[in-house]
Amino acid sequence: MKMAKMNVKNLFLGLMLVGGVSFMNAQTTQTNTNNAPASSQTASNPAIDGLKKQIEANPKDTESLAKLATAYQEASDWTNAVETWKKISVLLPDWAPSYYSQAYAYQSAKDDANAKIAYEKYIAAVKPEEVEQNKKNLAYAYFYIAFAEQKTDPSKAKEHIAKSLQYDPTNQDAIKLSKALNS
Repeated sequence: MKMAKMNVKNLFLGLMLVGGVSFMNAQTTQTNTNNAPASSQTASNPAIDGLKKQIEANPKDTESLAKLATAYQEASDWTNAVETWKKISVLLPDWAPSYYSQAYAYQSAKDDANAKIAYEKYIAAVKPEEVEQNKKNLAYAYFYIAFAEQKTDPSKAKEHIAKSLQYDPTNQDAIKLSKALNS
């Protein structure tokens, strides 16, 4: 199982390098605006169909699950993306990227409450030895939580925005939120 975890970590790091822009642009990502349901968009996707068949043969194939979740995200099928990332979280509960990806999918689907919960799980799952390589994602996760809490719990929001700026002091949105919270 250790080898599978390592392969999934390598896969995710590769996906982050190749698709890093899509993960980091969560605030500006355009969601599906046509009226077709997400499931019909992915129903005829050969890559998704092939990955589904692989997973049917081996439901614990976390590498294929990660590829499937990413394919759903690329197709803007947020419901299936979330469900697939959840399956990975069950199989690899200490693998932080699955929670970040869940949060991204929830946020893209405009499900802010679940996005906040998933970002909190992501923060909790990042191991101390992984902090350095996850600074940008941690900064964004803390920013998102601070933004979500600014009206309901301003003191918690201040704590979260301070953490966000600790990880990325150049984030202009975080700087603006920090000024607003501390004025």
